[in-house]
Amino acid sequence: MSAVLADFPVLTPVTDEDLALATRAVRVHAPEPWPHGLLCRSERVPYPCRLARWGHATLDAAGLTAEQLTGSIFQMENRSEAKDQTR
Repeated sequence: MSAVLADFPVLTPVTDEDLALATRAVRVHAPEPWPHGLLCRSERVPYPCRLARWGHATLDAAGLTAEQLTGSIFQMENRSEAKDQTR
């Protein structure tokens, strides 16, 4: 049972694909306030969930700062909105 609850491994060196997945995990598995505390917006489990922890750990392993993380998430959201508008 402990293997099921263990964190996902952070592979180093961090690849571009890992960064893209980690950024998406952090964006999708964000904290959301509920009356009984913060829950993961995606999984409705106590925040931070496993994917949020993995995403933050991967971004930390890549050496990204909080400002860079915010900027990369903003850029990814803008790209996804632009793709939706062209369809």
